[in-house]
Amino acid sequence: MLVGCKRYGRDVGGTGRAPNDGGGREFLRVSEQLRARLSDGFYHVGGMLPTQRELAAEFGVSRDTVQRVLRELVSEGWIESRQGSGSRVLKTQRIHSSTAKDTRKGRVTLGPLIGEAFEHPEVSLDVYTLTSESLDTHIRLQAERIRTGSIAPQRINLRMLLPDDSLTLPYPRAVGETGDPLLLLKRMQDITRRHTTSLQSVLRALQAERYVPSVEIEIRHAPLTPTFKLYLFNGVEALHGPYEVIERRIILDDGREVEALDVLGLGATLMHHVRDGNEDSQGSVFVDSMQSWFDSVWTRLAQ
Repeated sequence: MLVGCKRYGRDVGGTGRAPNDGGGREFLRVSEQLRARLSDGFYHVGGMLPTQRELAAEFGVSRDTVQRVLRELVSEGWIESRQGSGSRVLKTQRIHSSTAKDTRKGRVTLGPLIGEAFEHPEVSLDVYTLTSESLDTHIRLQAERIRTGSIAPQRINLRMLLPDDSLTLPYPRAVGETGDPLLLLKRMQDITRRHTTSLQSVLRALQAERYVPSVEIEIRHAPLTPTFKLYLFNGVEALHGPYEVIERRIILDDGREVEALDVLGLGATLMHHVRDGNEDSQGSVFVDSMQSWFDSVWTRLAQ
């Protein structure tokens, strides 16, 4: 069912002239960056987001665009927003670990784990995911660290497994009549292609500009519906977590809202496991088994 079929074009509370938001592209850019901040604990649970006016100024978009993004974050359970009271943070991404990696915050977050992986001379990153959205954001952050000389990896090897585009996945999908039953799936695939192209461009530019001597990127598609997300760092660490299916409203590029079944990749609870040198330890067994699983799908199923 489509609800609230409204188009947004004027800066509410402003002059009536919105900045050039570039349609849905700017909406996606702002929503992706705010999700990444929320997932990594940039905004603390119980704290307040900057005001709509401050966010609009920071990202160079209209307040209408910011309002649309905040509505989507409310539907995903990240924040609660009340008129006149601002937007309060309800959650960040939960990562549970038996190893204290981020002592400054007292918990593990995805950003520092990827950051630590890129501090090694040889960077190996194997990823199995529904989309490439969150990975693109973090790769861009590491690319900036490399360009500023903060880190200097000599070799980066990225392998990413994505679902085959020919699959009709069970999510995301609209609930009720929408006209095109594959509307949301096509939207997700478009977002995935955009982020995949982006991260490939970023990493290959590092080699072309001679910041990193060797960069290898390979992306394959498997005939599987992802039910979990998996990151394998340098063969010694793993992040693993299931996708939880929820019902929420998805806001389309034209401002329409669609009731849908979806999963939240950035909102998934992840478990952190470390290969500690003891081949019989729980961490070592888990990392080794997931690496073997990834390699088997990569070699025998993916194209």
